[in-house]
Amino acid sequence: MSVTEAPPAPPVEAEIRKPSTRRRLVPYWLLLPGILWLLVFFALPMVYQASTSVQTGSLEEGFEVTWHFRTYWDAFADYYPQFIRSLLYAGTATVLCLLLGYPLAYLIAFKAGRWRNLVLVLVIAPFFTSFLIRTLAWKTILADGGAVVDVLNTLHVLDVTGWLGWTENNRVLATPMAVVCGLTYNFLPFMILPLYTSLERIDGRLHEAAGDLYATPATTFRKVTLPLSMPGVVSGTLLTFIPASGDYVNAELLGSTDTKMVGSVIQTQFLRVLDYPTAAALSFILMAVVLLVVTVYIRRSGTEDLV
Repeated sequence: MSVTEAPPAPPVEAEIRKPSTRRRLVPYWLLLPGILWLLVFFALPMVYQASTSVQTGSLEEGFEVTWHFRTYWDAFADYYPQFIRSLLYAGTATVLCLLLGYPLAYLIAFKAGRWRNLVLVLVIAPFFTSFLIRTLAWKTILADGGAVVDVLNTLHVLDVTGWLGWTENNRVLATPMAVVCGLTYNFLPFMILPLYTSLERIDGRLHEAAGDLYATPATTFRKVTLPLSMPGVVSGTLLTFIPASGDYVNAELLGSTDTKMVGSVIQTQFLRVLDYPTAAALSFILMAVVLLVVTVYIRRSGTEDLV
């Protein structure tokens, strides 16, 4: 081989074959069960309820689709206090869950050590029993003459809550405070778990770097921990507020006729009054209101990463 002669080219490997049509369809086949599940148990019921909301008639004579959209306006006009009450109770419970859940999630993520798994089990322990049983237990906890009510009366807490309109006659049961307590207790784990997941992902070296820069613990929390945990805050508040706004069990068992939420109205219209169009219309109005609130909240939260 002469000096100017080029070296032999390496053997040409076989041309990479394009994946076959069958292999390209594998991801879609894997997604098919989930898509069918959503269609059968979510999309079709939604379409059915949408058609029900524009029907007229009665259970005896039968219902017929007449595109009676005024049902929506009549339903909202008749029950808008329940909508406002539902958003107020759900929002209050969400704020309380955040105030209670964030310190606990912080302790689990950074301070629990070898007890972390045990504390996490205790957080989800309420899920081992029925939602109904947990709510009924609060009727005993908040019963008139019970230890909780006696302590609140001794500390004059009920005087303040009574002035705010959350309790009356120095009792807690059948008041807004009882409903909010039930909502807070039942949905607190939905706040703690996303917060813990978000806090646990924070690199501890960031806290050390903040300390090296002479940041106080409060400044470290405000500048490092809280911003990095915002995905957990957003996820937790959504997982708490959305189901709480449509809940009716707590309002039924712990409240009174003056504390009815829109979920109670929908349940009554479906199962007792048998006014299916009104019940369906109320369901869609609630969904639209919650979707609007959630959309505005997500846009204002300033985070795109959700846990």
